[in-house]
Amino acid sequence: MKFNFKKLNSLLTLGLVLLAFTSSASDSNIEKQRQNYNGKAPKYIFYFIGDGMGLSQANAAEAYLGAINGKNGIQKLEMSKFPHHGFYTTNATDRFITGSAAAGTALATGHKTSVNTIGMNASKQRPLQSVAERARDLGYKVGIVSSVSIDHATPASFYAHQPSRSMYYDISLDLSKSNFNYFAGGGIKHPEGDGKLDKNNIMANFGMGAEKEVDNKETNSIELAKERGYRLLNTKSEFQSLRKGDDKIIAIAPRLVGGKALPYAIDQTTNDITLSEFTKKGIELLDNKKGFFMMVEGGKIDWTCHANDAATAIKEVINFDAAIKVALDFYNKHPKETLIIVGGDHETGGMALGFSGSHYHSNFKILQYQNISNDGFSEIVDQYKKDNTDKYKLEDGMALVKKHFGLGDKEKGLELSAFETKQLKNAFEQSMNYKKEFNKDDQFYLLYGSYNPFTVTACHILSQKAGIGWTSFSHTATPIPVKAIGVGSELFSGYFDNTDMAKNIFRLLQSK
Repeated sequence: MKFNFKKLNSLLTLGLVLLAFTSSASDSNIEKQRQNYNGKAPKYIFYFIGDGMGLSQANAAEAYLGAINGKNGIQKLEMSKFPHHGFYTTNATDRFITGSAAAGTALATGHKTSVNTIGMNASKQRPLQSVAERARDLGYKVGIVSSVSIDHATPASFYAHQPSRSMYYDISLDLSKSNFNYFAGGGIKHPEGDGKLDKNNIMANFGMGAEKEVDNKETNSIELAKERGYRLLNTKSEFQSLRKGDDKIIAIAPRLVGGKALPYAIDQTTNDITLSEFTKKGIELLDNKKGFFMMVEGGKIDWTCHANDAATAIKEVINFDAAIKVALDFYNKHPKETLIIVGGDHETGGMALGFSGSHYHSNFKILQYQNISNDGFSEIVDQYKKDNTDKYKLEDGMALVKKHFGLGDKEKGLELSAFETKQLKNAFEQSMNYKKEFNKDDQFYLLYGSYNPFTVTACHILSQKAGIGWTSFSHTATPIPVKAIGVGSELFSGYFDNTDMAKNIFRLLQSK
């Protein structure tokens, strides 16, 4: 039989044309659906953002839950049970692989911007209104919750307008200017600023003549927030005593770790306040006749994926999903008035559910033997180095990874190969002797990123034994999944751009 390559090429060309047409038609249908939406506006809007959470992070959490609960396959997260699913692209205006500020601004305002820009256009000349600010102007109460500092890139994108995400002091001034009702989670990184009074910023945030009131005085942004009517609290008893009717609250976790963030879920104790508790309290405080808008960020999924720490990342996703469950419980009481959207700003780490060395094998169950985060273990290693200068022993290091990762424990199925033992030995030597100065194209960076060598090697080996690979210590450009339930949730199905997330919310708010 003679094969007709010419005919095959024609068919392939036709297929590609049809695919492109279908994609274009799909985009057009989504836009038409948004423009023609004639349903009512949701009274209650939950906007969950898993920072660094792509499809792999969520699916890994489901595989882990399935493994430890004796199921063959996955155990679905609450967010995965939502009826409407889609994906969106994430590029910034000036970089294909986005950052949290540009992505957060797109998700909050519906506009692309440049990397590191908060709530402004790409040229950093014009502020952009966020969906939270629009909701506030329409009479909704507004809450912003995050497991990292509340002046970090993602939460800041909903209330601040600054040319750089690193302008923490200026962002914290915008926080109290917003007049939002509830801020909760992490702390404020630089309330003191740089010691220089920026009169232009003070006037912009607190009105004409305000610089006279703060000139020659302490310009602490927390104190200025109190002058604007906010109440700041940072103990668990104060937090638990909050009741419906309490307004303009800044609730900071009683225990903060690096970056003024909440401890990782794997490191938390009963003395800490969880993301789900902050979410539940937000509902209690914000619930009113006109409704509310609440953005909740699982910010440390990103941080632990930067460090390629699979076990900690999975527990951060589960912790994030527990907060979503709180919103879902509320939705079940108000199904005709509530919208819940779950997305992410970008994927971090290039997490792959498959590793070349494990072939087709996966063993997510072994991740349960890690009992501390990458940060927590690095602190232990650093303290050991400080206490044992010039007299460190490899066997001490191997005992630490066995205690905190299970590595080397035959009873747990975590025997170490000769190659893995050599990797840990080399990394331990590096951790005891390295200096923090290095170039990003060095072999050191390719192996360890900017992290403690011994810690990241232990994380890598446990990940690989579980069947998880990593491609990067940075962000990636993979499309991000969105899941939605409730009033207007059908707008979030399909394949679209991250700016469409906010555009859809604006359209829903317009129906109010």
